[in-house]
Amino acid sequence: MIKKIIKLFIGFFLIALGVILMRYASLGLNPWSTFHDGLSKVLNIKFGTASQITGLIIIMASLMLKIYPGIGTILNMFFCGFFINVIDTLNIVPMPSNIASKILYLILGIWILSYGIYVYLSVGYGAGPRDGLMVGLIRLTGLKTSIIRTIIETSALLAGFLMGGTVGIGTVFSAFAIGHTIQYIFKINHFDPKSVNHLSLFDFFSVIFK
Repeated sequence: MIKKIIKLFIGFFLIALGVILMRYASLGLNPWSTFHDGLSKVLNIKFGTASQITGLIIIMASLMLKIYPGIGTILNMFFCGFFINVIDTLNIVPMPSNIASKILYLILGIWILSYGIYVYLSVGYGAGPRDGLMVGLIRLTGLKTSIIRTIIETSALLAGFLMGGTVGIGTVFSAFAIGHTIQYIFKINHFDPKSVNHLSLFDFFSVIFK
């Protein structure tokens, strides 16, 4: 269990690093950040609050798809943001200086983010709100990961844009690239998200106190 928890945190750190690289590329927010940006403007709330509200709503929607929150879900909601702040504050990632390095940051960010999603999902301790929705829809529809994730990302992008969220060329690119990248990483690691039974919070603490 300790090894699995460590693996969870490695996944969260990779997700945070991917987000930082995409943000530093300055080619546009990622689709979900565009959505949070738009929602914060419509409701006149802080960006972080918009993200939290969105996560809560998605968790409730995922319950209808029989995707129940686990310890990984809760830790995901807190530590991905925590690691983003740590990396940002410590300035351990240099800012790109030209358009070539910005494009490199964007592509690396997508790959590292996608691999981080695979790493923590493979533990089976619960999916984060957005990844849980992805897994639930994959199970419900039987469609490929690339199709489902692209639908989710483009929907977030469109909704965010309509609410006044910031959109750039990197936003559009990542909306279509993330799903295909995640599917490729799942494939080369022989990981099938439909076959993983994530431990719910109740099951997790039952194991802890058994």
